[in-house]
Amino acid sequence: MLKGRLGLDTARIPHADRAGLLYLARGALTARDGTLAFEQGTSGPGDALAPGDYAIPLQGVSMILLGPGSTVSHDALRLLSFARTALAAVGEDGVRLYTAPPLIPDRSGLARQQARLWADDDLRLMCARRMYAWRLGEVLPHRDLDVLRGIEGARMKQTYKLLAQQFGIDWQGRRYDRARPEAADLPNQALNHAASAVEAAAAIAVSATATIPQLGFIHEDPGQSFVLDVADLYRDSITIPCAFRAAAQERDHPGMGIERRTRRLVGRQLAEDKVIAAMIDRIKALMTGED
Repeated sequence: MLKGRLGLDTARIPHADRAGLLYLARGALTARDGTLAFEQGTSGPGDALAPGDYAIPLQGVSMILLGPGSTVSHDALRLLSFARTALAAVGEDGVRLYTAPPLIPDRSGLARQQARLWADDDLRLMCARRMYAWRLGEVLPHRDLDVLRGIEGARMKQTYKLLAQQFGIDWQGRRYDRARPEAADLPNQALNHAASAVEAAAAIAVSATATIPQLGFIHEDPGQSFVLDVADLYRDSITIPCAFRAAAQERDHPGMGIERRTRRLVGRQLAEDKVIAAMIDRIKALMTGED
């Protein structure tokens, strides 16, 4: 017997046995008969459900991503809290993260392991080298983080050049004014928007794993250092290609706007490649030492 009006007072499924993330948008998330109900209104291209009324197995997922045009009731929030299922308010296709209360997992192993790795200079460097190896496709012998950053920077310049040629972009280098980002040329504006979108996906993955965003292994000062570490793993495969494709499309068919076009391209790629799930796997592999 499940006690309580909303049920599930003590019975909880471990997060390791749950399905992961569920994206819902343009509907109302409420509590009904001890579980969640979602009334889907007008369906968009990236929505998981067709219009209709659905029962949502709240203990079957670790986090619900609530997209634009949605509402959530107080009872639904209370039920999510009992089940320890996180809820994040996100942009279209998850390319923005507006808010996500800290996920309270059933175990703190990943966060404690991250703190141990970060606090030890040798282990922190080991994690940075592993992340560079994932990005560059080889294990570099260097044990100086500044040297690794320099090698990565040189590789990135070549990557920008090659992908610009592939998409027919007139590339003059990565340059923009942080105070006046709209003054940059079209490819650089697209790169800014694509990077923000991928960082939002990384923030969702970090929140879903209950790891610590401030404790980065490559980035050090920003409050979202670990989020930036994870996002950079997909710079070559998602950020730059989507940005240059968006810049080429906006150049040839202007009108949509470079920000909207870029975010839609990135969102579609995130969904098709299941990037957030891959980010979660990468975070777990980094903390456990498994590849």
